[in-house]
Amino acid sequence: MIDKKFNYTAVSDDCIKCGKCKSVCTIFQINQDETTSPRGFIDLLGAYERDELELDKTAKDIFESCFLCTNCVEVCPNDLPTDMIIEQVRNDIAKKYGITWYKRAFFFLLRNRKIMDLLAKMGWVFQTCGLKINHDKQSSKLRLNLPIEMIKDRTLPFADRTSFLNSYPENVTVNNPKMRVAIFIGCMGNYAYTNIGKSLLYILEQLQIDAFIPKKQLCCGAPAYFTGDFDTVDYLIKQNIEYFETFIDDVDAIIVPEATCSAMINTDWEHFLHDQPNWMKRARKLAPKVIMATKWLEDNTELKALLCTKEKNIKDIVTYHDPCHAKKMQNIHKEPRALIGANYEIDEMSDPNACCGFGGVTMQSEKYHIAKEVGLSKAKMINGTKANIVSAECSACRMQITDGLGRTQSDVIFKNPIELIADALR
Repeated sequence: MIDKKFNYTAVSDDCIKCGKCKSVCTIFQINQDETTSPRGFIDLLGAYERDELELDKTAKDIFESCFLCTNCVEVCPNDLPTDMIIEQVRNDIAKKYGITWYKRAFFFLLRNRKIMDLLAKMGWVFQTCGLKINHDKQSSKLRLNLPIEMIKDRTLPFADRTSFLNSYPENVTVNNPKMRVAIFIGCMGNYAYTNIGKSLLYILEQLQIDAFIPKKQLCCGAPAYFTGDFDTVDYLIKQNIEYFETFIDDVDAIIVPEATCSAMINTDWEHFLHDQPNWMKRARKLAPKVIMATKWLEDNTELKALLCTKEKNIKDIVTYHDPCHAKKMQNIHKEPRALIGANYEIDEMSDPNACCGFGGVTMQSEKYHIAKEVGLSKAKMINGTKANIVSAECSACRMQITDGLGRTQSDVIFKNPIELIADALR
C-alpha cells in the first residue's frame, strides 16, 4: 500500500474539477490520454490508496509513464506532490513485479564504485569498436545501427579515459585560499562528461578557493529512486550521509554541477527518509550546505565581477534549458543565466521550462519511444533560436537533448554552464 503520508482521497474531487496541470503535463502532451494526465494519476492513486484499484500490468504501465518532471506540482493550487506519490507506488510495483535484470545490474554498479570504475575503463578501451565518437559534441553513435527502438539512430554519451574522481588528488589547493568547498560530481559527470569537473576546478582556482574531492562519494540515488528500487536508494543515501558527515564541518559547501543530484540530496533524501526520523534528521542537517554550483558561485563569490572583466565579444550564442530539478524543485534559473550572460548572448527558446524528456531509467529503456518524442520537441525549440550552444546544469538533460538534436541533424552543441564559464575565464 501507499504510505499514508500521502492522502489523495481527501482532495481527489477538487483535483478532478481543476485540470490546470493538463496543459503543462509532459506525457499528456504526447498521448492526450486523460488517464495519464496528472489528475488521472491522482484519481487512480486515490483509488489504489483505498484498495479499489488492483496494481495490475495496466496500472503498472500507467504509473511508469510519468516523467516526474514536476510541472503539475508547480501549477497545482492544492500543492499536491504528485511526483512523490508516484515514486512511492513505483516501489510497490517493484515489489510485485520485480526490477528488470539490466536495471538491477545498473543499480548494483551504482552501489559499487570500484567495479564501475573497472567497467568504465574497459568501456573506454573497447568503445571505439562499437561507437562512432564525435569529440566536439561529446557524443557517439552505434556503428551497427540495429532495428531496435531504444538504440536505433540514437546519440549516446561515451566513457572518458579516466573518471573525474580518479583524475585528481583529493585536495586541490591554491595559495591563500578564501574558502574551501567539496565537489559532488554526479555519475555522468564522473564517467562521461568529465570536462564539467575539470572546468569547475579551474573556476575555483581563479576564485582562490580550495577544492576537496570526496573520493568515496557514491551515486545520489536518483536513478533507483525514480525506478522504485528503494533498497538501493536506502543504501546509497546512508552510505553518503555517513561519509559526508566526516567532512561537512570542514567545508563551506558541497557544490554540485548537476540539478538532479543536487535536488535529490537536498530535497528527496529527506522525503525518502520520512519514516526514519534519525536518518531524516541527519539528511536535513546536511542539506543546507549542498547547493547547485552556479547558485553557490553566484551567491557566494565574485565570479560575475571577474567574468565582466573578460572578453565580452564571444561569438557563441547560448540558449538555456531549465532542468526540471533546477527551476521547479530548487527555484534555480536566474543564477546560471546571470553568469553565462556576462560573456555570451543568450537567445531564449520558446519554452525553456518544458521538460526535455529524460524521465529516468525506465523512460530511457522500455518507454524510450515516448522520451524520443519529447526530446524532438525540445530540439525543435532549440533549433528555433539563433543559438549554436544549448546549456543546462544537468547531464541527464544533456544526454537527452543531444539525442534530440542528433535526430534533427542540428549543429547545436551542448555545454554545461560550468564549461561555458570556464571557457570565458580562459
